[in-house]
Amino acid sequence: MEAALWYVLTGTRGGTNRVRILNALDEQPRNANQLAEALELDYKTIRHHLDVLLENDIVTKSGDDYGAIYLPTDRTRRHWETVEQIIEQVE
Repeated sequence: MEAALWYVLTGTRGGTNRVRILNALDEQPRNANQLAEALELDYKTIRHHLDVLLENDIVTKSGDDYGAIYLPTDRTRRHWETVEQIIEQVE
């Protein structure tokens, strides 16, 4: 899991936005529209990054596609210390 976190959040283009999304979801579960507004990013950009995070089991969603609420997976929470290290490095 740690390798996946480092790769998805720092080793690929868009990692900075994925870190911002994950950090926002740590504060409060949100849907894609709420994330777009809070982070001042385009909705399609948010959806793309959420798809990458979902594919790598970093976030999970509850509900239908449009109104789905996203939050970090339990697996990500167990490795939150690594996430915090990544956040510090990116900021």
